[in-house]
Amino acid sequence: MPVNALYRDDFYLSTCEAVVTAVHEDGGIELDQTCFYATSGGQPGDTGALERADGTKIALGQTKHGPSKDIVIHVPLENEPRPDVGEKLVLHVDWQRRYRLMRMHTACHLLSVVCSYPITGAAVGEEESRVDFDMSETIDKDAVTARLMELVAENHPVYLQWITDEELAANPDIVKSKNVRPPIGLGRVSLVCIGENSSIDSQPCGGTHVSETQEVGQIHIAKIEKKGKENRRFRIRFGTPGDEA
Repeated sequence: MPVNALYRDDFYLSTCEAVVTAVHEDGGIELDQTCFYATSGGQPGDTGALERADGTKIALGQTKHGPSKDIVIHVPLENEPRPDVGEKLVLHVDWQRRYRLMRMHTACHLLSVVCSYPITGAAVGEEESRVDFDMSETIDKDAVTARLMELVAENHPVYLQWITDEELAANPDIVKSKNVRPPIGLGRVSLVCIGENSSIDSQPCGGTHVSETQEVGQIHIAKIEKKGKENRRFRIRFGTPGDEA
């Protein structure tokens, strides 16, 4: 059944109460609401635990979407106990992991500002993220890092605006990605905006992000790889070159 995905409106919500609405044969658990982000758009789903009334916990290995985006399935690790339908649980997101992913995902958006080329692929990770661009130019990774850190240090606000699916369809040019479909189908689409009045950037994205750019912290471009005649892969890592965080 459709879930109330609380993370869509509050990226910093790491715990909440929920009621079990379904338990699948493979152990997947559906809840009436959740603060767990489901794998989507290159960002991994949350891990963490579901706490039962007696204090015991069900450890989760991943969170994913079901047949549609309004269904979220919480997948326990192997041999974890199964809750009962109707049981009330307290959800605990692995916040340290989620926050690193939020910082990384925001960094990817900043990179798309520095390198204003169509995006052909992306993957957000805890230690390293990658963004692929449709570009043939040679660019210096240290220069990109310097510009990224300028945007981080300027501490621009990061926030959401909502538009309808129809508004997105009428303005296709706001989509930077060439081959990743924006998160549509729920009636509304979230735009991740950076800077006052979207002065730095605005693009459709269903991922989780920090609330201001300084939270990204120290990042750098570790490598730029040539992937075909007109494709470049940028690898983003925390810390400074030679001093990974």
